[in-house]
This record gives sequence, structure tokens and C-alpha cells, in this order.
Amino acid sequence: MSVDTPVARPKTITTQLRRQFVAAVGESGVISEPAQLRTYECDGLTGYRMTPALVVLPQSTEEVSAAVRLCAAHGVPFVARGAGTGLSGGALPVADGIVIGLSRMRDVIGIDPDNERMTVQPGVTNSGISVLASPYGLYFAPDPSSQIVCTVGGNVAENSGGAHCLKYGFTSNHVLGVTLVTPDGSIMHLGGDTTDSIGPDLLGVVVGSEGTLGIVTEVTVRLLRRPESVRTLVADFDSVEDAGQAVSGLVAAGVIPAAVEMLDKLAIEACEQATGAGFSRDAAAALIVELDGFDTECEADFDTARRLCESNAATGIRIPTSTAERALIWQGRKSAFAAMGRISPDYFVQDGVIPRSKLGPVLTQIAQMADDAGLRVANVFHAGDGNLHPLVLYDARHVGEAEHAEELATAIVELCVSSGGSISGEHGVGADKACSMMKMFTPDDLAVMKRVRDAFDPDGICNPGKLFPTPRLCGELPGPYRPHPLETAGVIGRG
Repeated sequence: MSVDTPVARPKTITTQLRRQFVAAVGESGVISEPAQLRTYECDGLTGYRMTPALVVLPQSTEEVSAAVRLCAAHGVPFVARGAGTGLSGGALPVADGIVIGLSRMRDVIGIDPDNERMTVQPGVTNSGISVLASPYGLYFAPDPSSQIVCTVGGNVAENSGGAHCLKYGFTSNHVLGVTLVTPDGSIMHLGGDTTDSIGPDLLGVVVGSEGTLGIVTEVTVRLLRRPESVRTLVADFDSVEDAGQAVSGLVAAGVIPAAVEMLDKLAIEACEQATGAGFSRDAAAALIVELDGFDTECEADFDTARRLCESNAATGIRIPTSTAERALIWQGRKSAFAAMGRISPDYFVQDGVIPRSKLGPVLTQIAQMADDAGLRVANVFHAGDGNLHPLVLYDARHVGEAEHAEELATAIVELCVSSGGSISGEHGVGADKACSMMKMFTPDDLAVMKRVRDAFDPDGICNPGKLFPTPRLCGELPGPYRPHPLETAGVIGRG
């Protein structure tokens, strides 16, 4: 079964077509200089690169629609891009295609504090929404670690999560409506002012579709009241198994923390070098447990959490005594990916999910796989969700080590599947794990997903080569992007 859709690709963007894009979005909104185009050749998954033929930067829904209509008329594949912080290659350009960058779409369309909602363009940052909502005592719950720079349009595309999604849910639980430019350039409005719409849940289909069904140009998000009280602790353990048991004990006791994050020894070392957040370098694992809610409820749950950590062999418990100290702890946690550069020149970030009850055994198996491969793997992740983020460390200067590391990263995420989990919790499938979709889904499953996509994008021009396995790409050797000989010869394309 093939899930690839053939697309008539232009060899290049002609001068005439470039002029049409300029007419659509203005001269300042079109980038065609080769050096400037390279800025857009990858997202946060830097091992995969492809320079686009052109970049356009619209400022409104109408300009996005005009650009997409040109793509549809000329058979040009396009990829939407926000801040480029994605970690699965979801914004990887397509050869001879264009990137539609949404970084200039940062307007706030409306704030409705009485009904606890806000409508923004997709280029507004995740944390920016909470800053804007703060004067009303409100905030936006999803909080990816990159929330200072990542944009809400990307959050919608990947259904991103973050530390506090254990209690409050993912982006899909906080999106009330979107404006969508479909792959033929039409403008649709999905969802609305009510929490449930009549008919098929097309909004639910679009959130998490990884930019394969269209481009979201406006988002109406649900805001939450800031909790009355927040309590945080950091518990140290002599093993990741003990820390995992403490997480299971918390949930079994009926306590639903706002967040439960785990760092292993390597992750602690990297975070301490980068931020000096005060994690104990002697610990084999550390848990960050945060409770929130009404004062009395929060205090009771906090006492329970502290007691359960102690009864599950915690070797030390630290309770921040100020807002600044709590903020530093979270700064340490949220900078973990970037901090890995302190202990390794290169690394792959993975994003698998397992049942929470299997944290201990799976982490032990990952450690064994790393030893067998002769590589180091750091773990920093959302323990309450069972959402692992193993970081496979390597040195690209050593011939073959990058490919070896990616093989291990793929084996780890497929271990998550065989353990009853998933290949992605919040980073998306993108170009990185498209080939692993066949480990989770049958050909019939994938064919159904493909029919849904075809209903939106029958010509296959909207972010092709992502999410779905393609026979061409899945037959290539794993590792950072390298042109296939047939691709170099112009016989085949990517996507």
C-alpha cells in the first residue's frame, strides 16, 4: 500500500511566479536570496535540512490565502512555519517548495476576560498569551519548555503539551476555534464560542494534524483562572526506579499534581552547569512535584506528596522558600534540552510515551540499550504523563556516530510502542518518525488517516512528506539528511 501522493513539482520558482507572490504579500514579505533562505532550511531537528525555493511572510489571513492559492494554481508544495522550534522536522521545507512563515502574524485580535478566552494570530508566543492574560488573573495552561519563543500556531499544529498538561491537558483541550486556510486557499472557521459544536469535530481533526490539512491563521484559546495557591518540591532519589515508584504512588493516592517532572543524573548535571538551579548532583534522579488549587486543598495534597516521596526512598526533599527560587527550579528544568550542549556536542531528542506504571522497567531497558550501543542517554521528561524525552548524546565529528545515535533513538521510541505506548507525546511525528508510524498502525489504519488528509488536500501540496510513511523515504538509511543518489540526479524528489 502506498500512502504517498504524487505531486507535479515545479523545478524552480519562476521570476513571474515570484512577482505574483510579491503582489500577494509585498516585496518585504518575499525572501529569495540564497543566504537568507538557509535560515529556513530546518527547524529544531537540525539533522534534517532542505533549502526552500522561496519564503513568503504574510501578515493576514487574506495574504496567507493569496499565497496558498498561488501554490495550488502552480502545484507548488508549501510548508507553514512559526518560530521553528519544532523537534520532529514538521517544518522541514520541501525541495522546490516554499515556506510560508507566520512570524509577522503577531496581532492580538481580541481578549474576552469575562468569558475567559483570547483570539490571536498564530505568531503570538505561548508565554505571550499568559502575559497578556495576566492583568485579568488568567493564563494559558499548555506550557511547552520552549514557551518563551514557540508560537501558538505551532502548538496547535503539534498539539504541544508541557509540564502542566498532566492536570490541565494538551493544547487540544484549550482551543475553542481556529481560522484555517485550506490547501486550495479557501478560508474556513472551525469551532466557535461554545465548548461543543454540532456535527463532526473538524476542529479536533485539525489540532495535531501537523500542518498537513491547512494553515491556521487565527486561534481562539481558552484561558484559566490562576490558582489560589501553588506549592513545589524537589525530591532526590538513588535510582530512577525509586523515583518512578513515587510517581505511581502519587497517582494511586488520588493526588493529581499540576506537574511531575523527572531528571536523571546526566540531565541534572547538564542543567546545573547551565543554570545552577540547585539540583543535587549526587542524586541519580530528581522529581519536581508541583501542586496547585485552593489553599486548603493544595496544602493537603502537598503534605501527601511529600510523605509519599519520603516513603518511596527519597534521599532529600527541597522546598523553595520564595517565588524566585521556584522560578529558578523551573528555569533549570525548562532549559534542559539546550543545556545538553554543556555535556555533549550533539544529541537527538526523542519523544515517546509509555504507561506510567512501566517507567522503571522501560528506563532500565533504555540504560541497557545505551550501554550496548556505547552511547550516553540522558532522560528529562513528564513523568506524570509517561511522556519520555530521552536525549541520545553523540559526537558528529566521529565518523558514523550520528547514524549510530539515530538508530538508538529510533529503537528507543519503538520500545515505547512495544511497551504499550506511542511514538509521540507532544513533538509530533513530522519527518523524523514518519517511518515509525508503521510500528503503531496497520496499513488499513494509515489508509483511513490518508483519506481524511485527502479530503482537505487532494493534490498533496500541504506539508508533504510529514506524518505519513512514504516508501521512498522509509527505504533510505537512517541518519541526518543526505541526498539520495537518485534525488541528486533529479529522478526523485522528497515528499
